[in-house]
Amino acid sequence: QVQVVESGGGLVQAGGSLRLSCEASGSLLLGYSVSWHRQVPGKKREVVATMTATRATTYSDSVSGRFTISRDDAKNTLYLQMTKLKAEDAAIYYCALGLPGRGWSYWGQGTQVTVSS
Repeated sequence: QVQVVESGGGLVQAGGSLRLSCEASGSLLLGYSVSWHRQVPGKKREVVATMTATRATTYSDSVSGRFTISRDDAKNTLYLQMTKLKAEDAAIYYCALGLPGRGWSYWGQGTQVTVSS
């Protein structure tokens, strides 16, 4: 059973930075595509960034140039470095893993990011 646990959320001032972490257990991260998503109450969950096992990345337009997804397969951990945070970045952030072609099968419980203006 694969489990993923996010950490690193919190309160940050607008313009500041924050790094989220997501540790996987029950399976090696190697071979999985990984991703970060976020959701604001009452709105649809949106994908923020993805990275394949071969390190190809995608970013949503709203975070491109400000957020960076990375992974350390030796530590079974993925990260989301967030910089130049804006009020609209405030949300619950989720990490997810998936094997190619199988969608995002494993999700964390989420970590709250709050941005103060």
